[in-house]
Amino acid sequence: MATQTTSSVDSDISIDDLIDRAGDLKGELVAFAQGPRFARRLDAVLSETADRYGYLDESTAVLAIDYFALQHRLSGGRTVLERFVAQRRPPLAEAEREMLLGWHDVVEGCFEVRRFDGDAVLLHNLVDDVVYRVYSNMGRKVLAKLRAGMFLVGRIVPLHPATDAWLVTGHFSAFPKSARREIAQAAAEQLTSNPELLRRNPAMLRKAWEIQAEHRADFIDQVGADMIVLPPDDAQETLREHYRRQRQRAMANLDARTAKRVAKTGPAPEQLVQLPEDMLDADSIALIYDEVEGLNHYRDFGRLVALFADPGLASDRTYLAQLREYLNDESVAPLAIRRLVQCHPDGADPVFRALLRKPGFTWARDGEKLLRRRKKAYFDREPTPSISTVGERLAELLRATR
Repeated sequence: MATQTTSSVDSDISIDDLIDRAGDLKGELVAFAQGPRFARRLDAVLSETADRYGYLDESTAVLAIDYFALQHRLSGGRTVLERFVAQRRPPLAEAEREMLLGWHDVVEGCFEVRRFDGDAVLLHNLVDDVVYRVYSNMGRKVLAKLRAGMFLVGRIVPLHPATDAWLVTGHFSAFPKSARREIAQAAAEQLTSNPELLRRNPAMLRKAWEIQAEHRADFIDQVGADMIVLPPDDAQETLREHYRRQRQRAMANLDARTAKRVAKTGPAPEQLVQLPEDMLDADSIALIYDEVEGLNHYRDFGRLVALFADPGLASDRTYLAQLREYLNDESVAPLAIRRLVQCHPDGADPVFRALLRKPGFTWARDGEKLLRRRKKAYFDREPTPSISTVGERLAELLRATR
């Protein structure tokens, strides 16, 4: 377990003053985000939130607005928060700018209440196994209903880079000790779907990288390379075999009693790997276990390999349409296109010249620039492993709930 700490705040600025100012500025920011200039984009975010949860009540709307104000990227790549800081009149003082821009660093988690420390509450995030010292900009009364051992699900942001203090942002939900089963499972699911949440715990992040490297080496041992293109059914079975091998390795490291319990309760590989129907309808699927990006799969990859091997196929629009989809689809990582170029480097220039209708295009000079324009989100984030590790407290709760 880690504890989140930084240097202490300047002696002439009190925590209370910073919290009060943060509350005032957060109110201004939310009003700015709900202004007419962002109405259409905010409506889209609220609609997506309603679709995801199946409803949109007051608490989910608050969370959606908070996400929109702090993290949502506008068409120019900036956040609403960055726009607010740049356009606010009168201009913010430097300390205020630092404070607000620090709010990009949102920590989402399932927190266990440790104890109160003055007006702050110490919250142990079960997701990243870090303890945070958290305040509310609405005063201690907002946190007063919490008791040691209870759980809290929500979001926090750093108060100011010069402090070790954090602030609740948006809506949070409190749960009694008896909800530990549901909270532990929610934390595990959150961590599994978002391994980047480990970024605040260097030890856990390092362990995740090590495990990913081990799994990648095992995948290469299994199929003979870190990339293979297969018919969909064969790809699915290859993935299942990969997870069988990982399960067997994990079971070998457990004592007999624990291994028996896990064997009875854990999902089988067939349950872990069921490719979507649209993937199973593809002509081929590429499985790529990259050193950084982890294990990914891409549909109709064989068709694109054929295109790069024989650029003359660019006269068939279906091939170029497939490549255009890869280039424009935000869910397709640059990795997929880089691997196509690596497979057949001589085909890259003629294929992209045909696709972009730019006779002077060369991959060596223009390729990475193209990916940075079309895949900006991938270049804005720090690399994180695709595999998660579980902290001691979360592991303890998960064992207790089996």
